[in-house]
Amino acid sequence: MSKEKKARVSEAANEEYEEDVASEPGGVGDAGADVQVSNDQQASPVDTAQDDSAEKIALLEQEIAELKDQMLRKQADFENFRKRLIRDREDSIRFANTNLLLDLVETIDNFERAIKSAEDSKDFDTFYTGVDMIEKQLTSTLENKYGLKRFESEGEEFDPEVHEAVAAEESSDVTVQTVLQVLQKGYMLHDRVLRHAKVRVAIPAAAGQEETAQTEGSED
Repeated sequence: MSKEKKARVSEAANEEYEEDVASEPGGVGDAGADVQVSNDQQASPVDTAQDDSAEKIALLEQEIAELKDQMLRKQADFENFRKRLIRDREDSIRFANTNLLLDLVETIDNFERAIKSAEDSKDFDTFYTGVDMIEKQLTSTLENKYGLKRFESEGEEFDPEVHEAVAAEESSDVTVQTVLQVLQKGYMLHDRVLRHAKVRVAIPAAAGQEETAQTEGSED
């Protein structure tokens, strides 16, 4: 066989071998395909996980933004509520005496009428009667509507809880310390002393002499 013929036979054998190898399962061609498929299968779960994480992060960011907005709204509502309470309390303090002042304004009106009437008539008795009537009307209003009561003290036994003694004198007409004269009347607001009555007190003469004797004995 010539050299040329041997070369053609050898080339044909090599081509046939390469075709057989490529056609067999697990050959070079299939191996390349398997590698590509394997790479696709490994990349797919990672991409899916990344997509899920991005979606969760977006949802959490949206939830945080909503919670922050709710917190800011509640904080603003609370601040407005606090300011409204302070304003209502201040108004309540400022206008607490509205009803009392309205009654006093009416009393002032009555005084103005009495003064006007006295100026026109020049009648002292009429003026006195009008002022006395206004005074009784005012004290009655204060007692009935506001619990302010003027208490009587003259002739009563001296009580330091409601009386303030500004003067004292001995008297044989009393057996206990007694209010002899009221210099300034006292007032009660409901069941509490609003102002003590300033009074002059009569002290039993015997008690006065005993106190004097005790004082002299202590000096000796």
